[in-house]
Amino acid sequence: MWLPGATEPVVAGSVNRSGATFQGQEVLLFTYARSYRERERAISLFGSELPIGTGTFDPTGSGWPPADALGRRRSPLPMHSCLRDAAPDAWGRRVINLRLAGNPEAELSELTYLAGSGSDRIGALDFQDSPTRYEHRGEGATLDQLIEAAELIEAGQSLPEGLLAAAGHGTSIGGARPKALLSDGDRHLIAKFSSTTDTRPVVKAEAASMLMAARVGVDVAPVALRTVNGKDVLLVERFDRPGNGTRRLVLSALTVLGLSEMESRHSSYAEIARVVRAGAWTAPDDTLQELYLRLVFNVCVGNTDDHLRNHAVFWDGANATLTPAYDLAPQPRSTQVATHAIGITSNGERASQLRLCRQVAPEFHLSSSDADDIIDHTVSTIEKTWDEVSDEALLTGAERASLWGREFLNPYIFYDNA
Repeated sequence: MWLPGATEPVVAGSVNRSGATFQGQEVLLFTYARSYRERERAISLFGSELPIGTGTFDPTGSGWPPADALGRRRSPLPMHSCLRDAAPDAWGRRVINLRLAGNPEAELSELTYLAGSGSDRIGALDFQDSPTRYEHRGEGATLDQLIEAAELIEAGQSLPEGLLAAAGHGTSIGGARPKALLSDGDRHLIAKFSSTTDTRPVVKAEAASMLMAARVGVDVAPVALRTVNGKDVLLVERFDRPGNGTRRLVLSALTVLGLSEMESRHSSYAEIARVVRAGAWTAPDDTLQELYLRLVFNVCVGNTDDHLRNHAVFWDGANATLTPAYDLAPQPRSTQVATHAIGITSNGERASQLRLCRQVAPEFHLSSSDADDIIDHTVSTIEKTWDEVSDEALLTGAERASLWGREFLNPYIFYDNA
């Protein structure tokens, strides 16, 4: 891992097979390296899950770690969640499956996915076969090559030798849609591509949402829309690369809350707020207000795919700090009714409506007046800047008409009942 401010990685520990399985998956154990434990500046990979110490950590539980400040115990898992955050998700696994097994739908071992993905992964971790020699995996690629490789991977076709390196740029990033990591001089970017199966302007809609979020005042990753060979490409600046070769450790909200993937749906914005109030966070009151603004914005633009992997924090060994927002992607609707991937209120209500935002405001230390101000500001900003944002996102007249009132400010969000 890259320690805070460091430009070179050091061995943090080892991941090993246990020989056991949990919920049908191989259990992987973690042990901190003695050299790492003895480093003066060493930090835990995540204190609530893998505090620095001797011995081997078993993700299935075995009595550790103890309950958190809210009295909750972390859910048992086949692999520690803070390590899983650095593993590829659906698209990256598809790339590795095609490259190693010739079948995009293959199921390989978790260790294969960890070792087979690129070194420029999100966050500050990497996985190597050798404990003494670090080898960076990944070569340069042009945007044209990345698009061509993504199209072949999506079609399940084999990759020519010249595109194998380009395909590697998509192995170490989360999500299910075609994407890749890209460097442009000192800038580190995520390139998100349109899909051959898209029936709506998915990339442009996300571009408009991200651009709109910045105007509303959300702390959001900067983006730009480009058209390359007739394909829409959204370029998102990475927030885990502060410059000069350093990296920042990033954890998902799933890891912070200590939940399994299956439990994610039963979590809520209210629960995230309680964790912020009870835990070690930088500027907790500012964090609560930022989270509330993101909730309101997600409702207003129809970003209902707001699961716990789409919320993240920086971890510095002592405190969690909310990362800039990302993946603010309006979701398609066949009817006005829409629900969020996680609940909004403490009792799990998830209707995509502003009435629930008002109801949950006290969890974020906000008064009714504060909540109304944030909601009114968000709605009015979206109304006032829609044309400007649409121009910047290269939306056609027909595309604007299809998004406005359906994803952006759908009348359902203003209803007083579900």
